[in-house]
Amino acid sequence: MNKKNGVKILGTGSYFPKKVLTNVDLEKIVDTSDEWISTRTGIKERRIAEENEYTSDIAYKASIEALKTAEISPKQIDLILVATISPDMLFPSTACFLQKKLGSKLSTPAFDLSAACSGFIYGLTVARAFIESGLYKTILLVGAEELSKFVDWTDRNTCVLFGDGAGAMILSASKEEDDILSTYLEAEGAYSDLLFLPGGGTVNPVTTKTMDEKLHAIKMQGKEVFKAAVPKMAIAAKKALELSGKQLEDIKLFIPHQANIRIIEAVAKKLGISMDRVFVNIHKTGNISSATTITALDEAIKVNKVQKGDIIELVAFGGGFTSGAAIIRI
Repeated sequence: MNKKNGVKILGTGSYFPKKVLTNVDLEKIVDTSDEWISTRTGIKERRIAEENEYTSDIAYKASIEALKTAEISPKQIDLILVATISPDMLFPSTACFLQKKLGSKLSTPAFDLSAACSGFIYGLTVARAFIESGLYKTILLVGAEELSKFVDWTDRNTCVLFGDGAGAMILSASKEEDDILSTYLEAEGAYSDLLFLPGGGTVNPVTTKTMDEKLHAIKMQGKEVFKAAVPKMAIAAKKALELSGKQLEDIKLFIPHQANIRIIEAVAKKLGISMDRVFVNIHKTGNISSATTITALDEAIKVNKVQKGDIIELVAFGGGFTSGAAIIRI
């Protein structure tokens, strides 16, 4: 029996829109304050896409950077996966729009994956399986979100949390050491009513009534989400670690979903990880759902928080509820 393909991480990239929305800016449009937002979330600012800047646009810019890092061309991509809950349209997929913008081969398959804030880790698991099976050799995996277009700017409990951004990773088959040591996924649909976007699907198709009732904006029961997020992220992190055969001390850097600094600190404490081993950039990005783990990873590489060969853990939790973790080698 032939040994299955290993998975090599060839490169990463990220992109954030130019427009910065600070907490002070938010004070002018909603009943809140910089102190209130900072102490409860750890967020100081977030990036906001322009009206004519779409999810596929920021996905494209992150992808171009990842392709340059990997030193390959779009024509060498065999599959395009985009993890997003803020697509350009319900269909075609954002991945198809991205394929067109990249100038990839017209035959290159492309599809979106929806797993909310766990989307990139779900995508990483799918990409890994495709490569290990031998079906595809080189995959572009993107986490891209423009959540600013799906918030109620009069709801201070949610509008302060979300931002826009995209991150990309190039993965390829390899006979060398495997860079994806393990992944672990979970979902609990019973809690789907605690964090969701009710409008736009078959339950609440677009009507004047659903628009008036603001059903096309994110709804969240923050306290309940917090209570679920901490244990679920800790469980996912432990499960992925067990599957990898590594120990906690082997992990150079822990990169959690950037949703709330209190969640991040609580998960680190539950795992017994000191905060100096945890990468945090929520203060300048806000929550960008599926894009948080990959953009944080890309930044950690750029600022030399990790070096070639280091082992890193990604962990996330999001609407669904979904959760997941991955142990990777850079």
